[in-house]
Amino acid sequence: MRVVSLLPSATETLFALGLGDSVVAVTHECDYPAEARRRPIVTRSVYDFARSTSGDIERQVALTAERGDSLYEVDTAAIRELQPDLVIAQDVCRVCAVAAGQVVDELAPIPVLRQHPHTLEDVLADIVELAQACDADAEPMMAGFRARLEAARSAAASRPRVRGVFLEWLDPPYPAGHWTPDLLDLAGVDDPLARPGRPSIAVTWDQVRAAAPELLILAPCGWDAERAGREAAALQDRIDSVRAARVVVLDGSAYFNRPGPRLVDSLEALVGAR
Repeated sequence: MRVVSLLPSATETLFALGLGDSVVAVTHECDYPAEARRRPIVTRSVYDFARSTSGDIERQVALTAERGDSLYEVDTAAIRELQPDLVIAQDVCRVCAVAAGQVVDELAPIPVLRQHPHTLEDVLADIVELAQACDADAEPMMAGFRARLEAARSAAASRPRVRGVFLEWLDPPYPAGHWTPDLLDLAGVDDPLARPGRPSIAVTWDQVRAAAPELLILAPCGWDAERAGREAAALQDRIDSVRAARVVVLDGSAYFNRPGPRLVDSLEALVGAR
């Protein structure tokens, strides 16, 4: 089977299922596992955000949305030349990855599997659905995932719960949305700003401060821990104003914002951060 993945989390899932040889093309953001980087790339970002601050990116994204444009370009001609049996895209967030609606008409009649998870259980169901679409058995992997989820939940339950706020963007602050609140709950973190099963929306630093978190977790979407740390340092005065007893910076790109196999690692990181 020949598969084009336009979704980094799906790329991770395919390789985790042992289907890496079936992956014939990926996006410019598919960086895990390392072998995925050796596949042809059929997308690119319209903007170079490498040196931009989170505030700059927020403004550019808002302007792009206002114009009705996309943040990504997709080489649909190259995809057609690869003659895939399946293309994987998503309908969750037009900012985080290529939206299925951007390519489905141009790629017809190639089948497009549209993933749209909003909760942790949705993510697990999508992994199974992807495996089935590729004639693979996800059960052994899923059994391992659920065992690790339960072990992490049990470890967290043995300690007092903590009041916390998780931010998946910093300027402006965006609290946890979609599946991340499920992970927070399992980790024993009570986040009054979290939006379970719903998209994150911008709040103010005053609202973060009013939530009075003991633990402030910073994991900006699409950024690794190093870049998140630099952005946090640039916004140190706002972070300090929250007066959280502990501030933790985690890798949002590798973990929390990708609805795939490494969400289990994300839960374990949250438990460890407590």
